[in-house]
Amino acid sequence: MSDATDEEGDGDAAAGAGTGAVAGPRRPVVRLKPKAGRRLAAGSPWVYADELALDRRTKALPPGTVATLENAERRPLATVGVTPGSTIAARVLDADPDAEIDVAWFAARLRAALALRAPLYDAPYHRLVHAEGDAMPGCVIDRFGDAVAIQPNAAWVDQRLAALLAALDETIAPKVVVLNAGSRARALEGLEGETRLLRGALDGPIPTPMNGATYMADLMGGQKTGLFYDQRPNHAFVARLARGADMLDVFAHVGGFSLAALAAGAASALAVDGSAPALALAEQGARASGFADRFAVEKADAFDALRRLAGEGRRFGVVVCDPPAFAPNRAAVEAGARAYEKTARLGAAVTAPGGFLTLCSCSHAVDLERFRAACAAGLRAAGREAALIRSGGAGPDHPAHPALAETGYLKALTFRLL
Repeated sequence: MSDATDEEGDGDAAAGAGTGAVAGPRRPVVRLKPKAGRRLAAGSPWVYADELALDRRTKALPPGTVATLENAERRPLATVGVTPGSTIAARVLDADPDAEIDVAWFAARLRAALALRAPLYDAPYHRLVHAEGDAMPGCVIDRFGDAVAIQPNAAWVDQRLAALLAALDETIAPKVVVLNAGSRARALEGLEGETRLLRGALDGPIPTPMNGATYMADLMGGQKTGLFYDQRPNHAFVARLARGADMLDVFAHVGGFSLAALAAGAASALAVDGSAPALALAEQGARASGFADRFAVEKADAFDALRRLAGEGRRFGVVVCDPPAFAPNRAAVEAGARAYEKTARLGAAVTAPGGFLTLCSCSHAVDLERFRAACAAGLRAAGREAALIRSGGAGPDHPAHPALAETGYLKALTFRLL
């Protein structure tokens, strides 16, 4: 029998009734290729398609199938969620090859996530589940008081929403549950995008307290799950620098940096963004926080606005540029690095002497070293001497998986410009 024929036969048996005296049907088995699995052995929770023996039966498994992962010698390794057509063909759900991914399993994961957040946050406004960092690959859950937004970015989660909802009832009993399934990652899993209420009712954005300000989180129509919790510690740091200063918040979204700065005592803040709905939420937040008189917004292309402000001679004591991912994948790294260099150059041009410029990146494909180099090049091009005073990342409610660099995506560098 040839290797190819043998592989087909293994797949047929693996997906069938099993071997030995096992009663009833087994769940499917997927198998690593010979010599594959080095990343898995090093702790990575992802198995790429080129590492799996994708025979006919494995390729025919529906996206989201829970299976047992074996090595090439047929030794069980883990329980995985399988999407054969995705680049990430399997995600490790549990180190126990026989784990049942049921309500009890979800509840245990949620309790572990809650135990991390309990000493960190006084109120239920934070990220509850951060995918691989909380051992729930591809699943994101954000809390907004009595409401939660679920972002199932992997097919295995999407197929088990009922069990996840039951586990949420056991642990935090939310009154409102929103399915926020519009991320690009879902397309890679063969999933459609949609946003809808699964439970309860919403009469508008949810007021969300953070860093002394009130933000307005639009769970149904906003970006991602409605609010970016990951920048919270970086908002707080910049806010301290902004006391008594005029600040500029570019790519402001709902005013993450500017509202925190105003709450800390900034003299004024100008928020620039290309989204009118996001700026409207920022204005609502400023009114709810009680400092609308010190807050202004401008709907504009960020780069155009920076050039215009520089041409007008405007200078700010604190400037923040927090753009969307300029490099969403490895193929875009070079173009993304150039965009970050441009952002640093234009941001420096409107930063007052002795002022502070914070530059951010949420591109996981651009690592910290590359991002720092791009920022430094932009500052040199602007003719500004600078000192890096802080390098920040996401808050502790966004734990990074130690063997998966992609989960440590956020970078925030603060410079003092001389």
